[in-house]
Amino acid sequence: MLGANLRQLSQRAVSISALCRELGINRTQYNRYLAGESFPRPDVLHRICTYFDVDARILLEPVDKVINADATTQMNAAVADYLGGSARPVAEEDFPSGFFRFTRRSFVDDAAYVQGIIYVFRADGGTFVKGFEAKEALAAQGLPTDPATREFRGTAIPQEDGIAVMVSRKGAASTTFNYLARVPTFQNNYWVGYVARPVRENVAGRRFERQIYEFLGTGLADVLPAARSAGFCTASDLMPYHRTLLKVGEDIV
Repeated sequence: MLGANLRQLSQRAVSISALCRELGINRTQYNRYLAGESFPRPDVLHRICTYFDVDARILLEPVDKVINADATTQMNAAVADYLGGSARPVAEEDFPSGFFRFTRRSFVDDAAYVQGIIYVFRADGGTFVKGFEAKEALAAQGLPTDPATREFRGTAIPQEDGIAVMVSRKGAASTTFNYLARVPTFQNNYWVGYVARPVRENVAGRRFERQIYEFLGTGLADVLPAARSAGFCTASDLMPYHRTLLKVGEDIV
């Protein structure tokens, strides 16, 4: 049962090799878990369960039963028909699984722009995103810059004319709301919209910024060049079409 559950959960990862690196588990040993030839030590099992947000019942019960037994807010009966599994899912053709480059202006520095990579994946009937905050962004707030603190995840739901994505760092430490609508282009690989951060009105910086998503593909070779440019940059460093979509120099209305 553990092997079958891990094979299903591992589908969320970019690759088994990347997953093993994130978990700190030897690839050969993880393959033994997948094949049902070996069981992890308690500390390793805890690491796996924490990563996938499940509990030790994955040793004995199908993972679908484990996940569905712990109904999330989105799947709660009070809102499931509006936000959860009963709502219309995000179609693959509307928001494909794979890597995206996002670009937006910094909330606190008018002259700075933020670029990063987001991975969109599907699991258990839902559409989810994950990525990492720029190190400079957290350092500017006096926060740690380790991967666990920088990582964010979110969920996407369809809108009448676009996609809504709610994203948060672990423990709901900070949350943003994102809206995206596809831009008609030859390659059909751009989405434009805005991102909003829910903070008090007197907090320094802005609460809304334009944002674009550019679909890069599904392979690591597609994303590595963009990943190298992730972080803060100036408007002149942006690709010309990114500057056009972001309407550099114009405030968002």
